[in-house]
Amino acid sequence: MSEKIGVIEFYERSKSIPVIDVRSPGEFEKGHIPCAYNIPIFTNEERAIVGTTYKQQGKEPAVLKGLEIVGTKLRHFADTARKLAVNNSILVHCWRGGMRSESMAWLFETVGIKTYILEGGYKAFRRFGKQKLAESKNIIILGGLTGSGKTEKLLRLKEYGEQVVDLEGLAHHKGSAFGSLGQEPQPTNEQFENNLLYEWLSLDITKPIWLEDESHSIGTNWIPDELFKTMRNATVIKVDLDKNVRIERLLSEYANFDEQHLENCILRIGKRLGGQNVKSAIESLKNGDLRNVADITLAYYDKSYSFGLNQRDKDSVHSIQFDSDDPEKNAKKLIEFAKEHI
Repeated sequence: MSEKIGVIEFYERSKSIPVIDVRSPGEFEKGHIPCAYNIPIFTNEERAIVGTTYKQQGKEPAVLKGLEIVGTKLRHFADTARKLAVNNSILVHCWRGGMRSESMAWLFETVGIKTYILEGGYKAFRRFGKQKLAESKNIIILGGLTGSGKTEKLLRLKEYGEQVVDLEGLAHHKGSAFGSLGQEPQPTNEQFENNLLYEWLSLDITKPIWLEDESHSIGTNWIPDELFKTMRNATVIKVDLDKNVRIERLLSEYANFDEQHLENCILRIGKRLGGQNVKSAIESLKNGDLRNVADITLAYYDKSYSFGLNQRDKDSVHSIQFDSDDPEKNAKKLIEFAKEHI
């Protein structure tokens, strides 16, 4: 007999047991638990047919229509589950932990697979995850002007045992007009949230969690309100690094991209740069003077970031000066600085 389990146990078991999402392909593509496989009971079209039957004729006719559709698929479902099962066990969920997951669990159990159902389904996973985001108050924000190498420093902190969540990595975007360059396509916003929630469940929220200072949006993805509100009130450690050093980093990160792509990125912030600066930046780009392009765009980004930082409580912002762009050395310095000042 299948067993219903809560989100935490489901999460822990998902590290070693496959997760089967039985929702329709459309639901799955919009957003799913990161490690899940999709074995949909109904296609998008079939789900619509059953839903329409339910609305027009009631539950019993809808169930019968569902059985009619599913009948020929049972062998395929069972064979797929057998291939995916680990230690003859599997995890299953649907939207609310109702008929779809229970029906599939019955089938898997019938063919001898131990099956665990996520109580409350996908909806419960998202609700529980967002609750954990809201409860997380021990957050350290790593700030700094564009080109300070914040992401690389965060990844170094993680190597040294600190709890770190790379929001830009989850969003496949570096957060600026140039942020999509070299990145994979961004996930749907729901999927971005799910990736974040799943990673957040691995954290000890009583201990410090490091995040990069971000706007509410990262490209087309939005940081959930439950977390963003806390981020805006959290302690900030602001990295201070010489502008010339920052320009060198930007050149190493962006100089190899196609000229047209870089021009398109400049034009995206054209109104905020100002006509003369746009003209100068594009001329420099065409002349191969990428250093001047970086210098011009940094003038805008530095002003924008400083404005946002000034909206915070000044007592929550701590500055740390680095004399070089050495991620390993600077990460160690950040850890010591946090112990002393936070």
